[in-house]
Amino acid sequence: MQQRILMSDMDGKRASCFDTGLDPRSFARTKMSQSLIEIGYIVQPDGTHEVWRALGVNEVNGGMRVWGTPFPGERLDLLIDKLDEFTLQTGGLVSAQQTALQAVAFWIRAKMLIGDTPSAINPGAAFVVCEEGKEKPRSSVFFTPPNLTNRCLLVEGKGIDRFSCPDLTGMDAAAFSAGVMIYRILANDHPYSSDKTIFQDMRDGVFLPLSLAAPSLDKRIADLVQAALLLPVEKKRSAMSASDIINNLLKLLMTEDGIVPVSSLFVDLPAGKNEQMAKEKSRYLFRLSSSIKIKRFTARNKHAIIGVTSGLLFLIFILVSTTNSINRRATTFGMDADTVVMAYYNAFSSLDHMFMEACIQGADKSDINVAVNYYALLKTRQVYDSRATLVPAAVWKSTGGELPSPNVFGVTDLEIEHLSGREEDRMLIYRADYLLWSPEEYSITRSDVLTLKRDRSKNWRIVEIIRTER
Repeated sequence: MQQRILMSDMDGKRASCFDTGLDPRSFARTKMSQSLIEIGYIVQPDGTHEVWRALGVNEVNGGMRVWGTPFPGERLDLLIDKLDEFTLQTGGLVSAQQTALQAVAFWIRAKMLIGDTPSAINPGAAFVVCEEGKEKPRSSVFFTPPNLTNRCLLVEGKGIDRFSCPDLTGMDAAAFSAGVMIYRILANDHPYSSDKTIFQDMRDGVFLPLSLAAPSLDKRIADLVQAALLLPVEKKRSAMSASDIINNLLKLLMTEDGIVPVSSLFVDLPAGKNEQMAKEKSRYLFRLSSSIKIKRFTARNKHAIIGVTSGLLFLIFILVSTTNSINRRATTFGMDADTVVMAYYNAFSSLDHMFMEACIQGADKSDINVAVNYYALLKTRQVYDSRATLVPAAVWKSTGGELPSPNVFGVTDLEIEHLSGREEDRMLIYRADYLLWSPEEYSITRSDVLTLKRDRSKNWRIVEIIRTER
């Protein structure tokens, strides 16, 4: 990887250089010349700071390079990246951690000193120099111009900024970045492992807590880093402000004598504690993986899930409605055969065509059609005249049965006789003699022979009606 932000020689002098990777024409077309007025900040060991400004732009190997006053430090991100070169087995890891932690601590201190002054938070945009051989080492920090730096890092191929959350600004952004860097150094691993989903992971708080990634770490450090990494997660943010997080981190990392040794931040765990923490870590990762997969699957397929859910709810509604309708539907359950015959003719008189349907199974349905027609006619008349009515013939007769009878319908003088069959044979035959009164003011003498059988539910149903009229 070719570094695009570096200290190099320019016209025979040492300078801070920002290689934009643009040819002169592209440099002008993209208005990168505006970067010449963009400022950076250099924070001195005594807490004062000075403004850094570009002194010029030169063409180097076909590319335009902005340059200014040199700064004798090392890029913070490269100090952290050096951790990848070491393991506990090869040695040197603790020393690299100490150097990186010292640089981060001074970066935090410098950021606190300049406060909300606009500056790039990306560690690749900061240079740190630590004084060597001092009892109380102090450091200078160079916060490079933000837009110019971001352009150079893009050309450099660093890819996405793995230490900053794009949703945060000001001290929130600084506290978050500090938390990620400290996590990376002390756990020797990055809290967000996937570049593809890193920003979504930041927003959702998808990371292994430092207390599980480094179980022997001082709990105070682990809790502060946890609070810093939850700053982008609105529902999980702690009550602690970003300024308090940074302040407390610095108090734990720095003393009057300088940066605390990395080894002092860890404690010896009781016997068996490592195995217990390893199991807890596995359980946490499993739960986290499962919950985030479900959450993101739901988010990606929100519209499809809403559609399917709506369809299922509609289907359930139809099924419940159908079931309730079936449960409320008229039936001959519990009736003996002669009761069914009696009820059939009573329903005819009251135009209860639904119960008549329940009595019939295969028999002629002309009576039902007549009941339906009169029922519809009555309802239509009631739309225009709420007093319109159709008097059951049995009621009319019980009150004197005076003629004329224009609004009378139904059966009177009903006589039912069992002709043949036994219940054990599941078939019975009856004869019904009656008068049928019509609203047209006439009556018909009828004699019906009805055959009843039990259905699958063992209810008596009329399967045949043989009718004689005169």
